[in-house]
Amino acid sequence: MSVGIIGFGRLSRLLTRYFAKDFDISVYDLKPSPREISRLGARPATLAQACSQDVVIPCVPIASFEDTIKKIRGLLRPGALVIDACSVKEHPVRVMKKWLPRDVDILATHPNFGPDSAAESLRGHKVVACRVRIKPTRWRKVRAALERKGLIIVEMSPAEHDRKTASSLVLTHFIGRALIAYGSKTTGIDTEGYKRLLRILATVQNDTWRLFEDMNRYNAYSGGMRKRLLKVMRGIDAKVSK
Repeated sequence: MSVGIIGFGRLSRLLTRYFAKDFDISVYDLKPSPREISRLGARPATLAQACSQDVVIPCVPIASFEDTIKKIRGLLRPGALVIDACSVKEHPVRVMKKWLPRDVDILATHPNFGPDSAAESLRGHKVVACRVRIKPTRWRKVRAALERKGLIIVEMSPAEHDRKTASSLVLTHFIGRALIAYGSKTTGIDTEGYKRLLRILATVQNDTWRLFEDMNRYNAYSGGMRKRLLKVMRGIDAKVSK
């Protein structure tokens, strides 16, 4: 099975490193990195070449996702499978259903890991999957390929995914960004609880501000989460300020 990856950011590099031995991978990026792509076992490609593969994975910022789908829709071969890897699911699913041809299969995913957490192995990490438009036989092959890497597949609807990640992933990043803005750092007498807080900071500091902004902007449930969190914090502050 041939795979085309569009975009060569941190997640794309991670996926290429782990899957290049199993699949023939072609990678396209606006800023070509042919030596790095080749070093990871893949092939540098033009956009047309990447889109001509059996499976096409757009690994682009959420804010750029719709423009990318509109750009590639005419380059995909009939019967291709498009798999997104966005950290929100309702938005990319709407976009893919709106713009992709009917003869193209669609699988929406969210790898619940990143270059830091999966630096050593994919084993034991989870991938959320939303079967938007994919034949059962093809889905079984995709699932088997992921499970061979030790990944755990969790199926749910796009809406359920976004509701749950608003109160988990987006919440974690919100707290982590607050810790960064606050200037949190080790003190030399850190308690175990404070060390755990710093680990939250470390979890998000290598991700871009754009990703954080997009997770909040394109997840319909993130605004409610933030309002609830801030209301609770103000209430707690009021109690200790008496």
